[in-house]
Amino acid sequence: MTRSTSGPGRGGRPRCWTLLVLLWLIGEGLAPSPALAQPRATPILIGALTEAWGPTPSIVGLRDGLVAMGHREDRDFVIGVRFTGGDAAALPAAAKQLVERGADILVSGGGGANEARALQMATDRIPIVFMSGSDPVGAGLVQSFARPGGNVTGVADLDVELAPKRLEIFRELIPGLKRVLFAYDAGDPFIVSQLDGYRAASRRLGLTLVERPVHTQTEAGAALGSVRKGEVDGILSPRFLSLNIPGFIIEAGLRHAIPTMLHASFHVEQGGLASYAANLYQLGGHAARLVDRIIKGARPADIPVEQVTQFELVVNRKTAKAVGITIPPALLLRVDRFIE
Repeated sequence: MTRSTSGPGRGGRPRCWTLLVLLWLIGEGLAPSPALAQPRATPILIGALTEAWGPTPSIVGLRDGLVAMGHREDRDFVIGVRFTGGDAAALPAAAKQLVERGADILVSGGGGANEARALQMATDRIPIVFMSGSDPVGAGLVQSFARPGGNVTGVADLDVELAPKRLEIFRELIPGLKRVLFAYDAGDPFIVSQLDGYRAASRRLGLTLVERPVHTQTEAGAALGSVRKGEVDGILSPRFLSLNIPGFIIEAGLRHAIPTMLHASFHVEQGGLASYAANLYQLGGHAARLVDRIIKGARPADIPVEQVTQFELVVNRKTAKAVGITIPPALLLRVDRFIE
């Protein structure tokens, strides 16, 4: 069954959410993990940070995972979400606000390593659980997968490792695929550090990666708004949500009938053609187990980082028809979920 999830809609317009509590009373930061295991008169406050436009599938999966383990929402825990609407530069201030509002546990919302880094910079005391990123050691979040150290642990989504497979599926979906537009936030060090992987995968597959670095949301909208069918055969979305690049990609693909490959299924629900990535809802369920251990008194330093093991290929049938794509029979058998 298709689950309604959040994320940037077309043009980055916010969507209305009532599932999670967004605000709580301002208070002082509480003691770290051992104190969480003691009887409490008030719920555990979980602060979620995301650069999306609202609670992400990962955050929804976290909430549902905690409930499934017996934690009662509003009585045992409350999730408060701070979202920055595609503005990565606003993440540090939003992370600081979560700390100042008395969060007992902090989680990154699944948008990328920028969220987790902002939380890490905001506190070295409150437990942090990240729900994204391929290389938390390289990003400086943890000392190692087995022994994270510090106040951070989490679940790695292996998104960078999936880049070659994502391009391979894109080529299989679009037999004439040759030129692939790749727009990205040039000011984001994490996506810039991943460019070599995308370039190598493109060369191996005989594709031309048409790179389009942008620096502002206005520039991103203009760059993707001006692309025309025939100039490129497809558009590939970066991992991160900054500058609303995925939203602009969806708009450009639908307007000009250009196939698009996104990094998450909620973009396909918004009109993207296809995605291949970790199941973000299940990623939140993984993270819920780590949060549960912290609530029961474990320290993040002693909780090994997990790696997601389930990935899904999602295709939007309506978009495929709109852009004139017939899904090859061999690929049809490998699609995990269709958006109708």
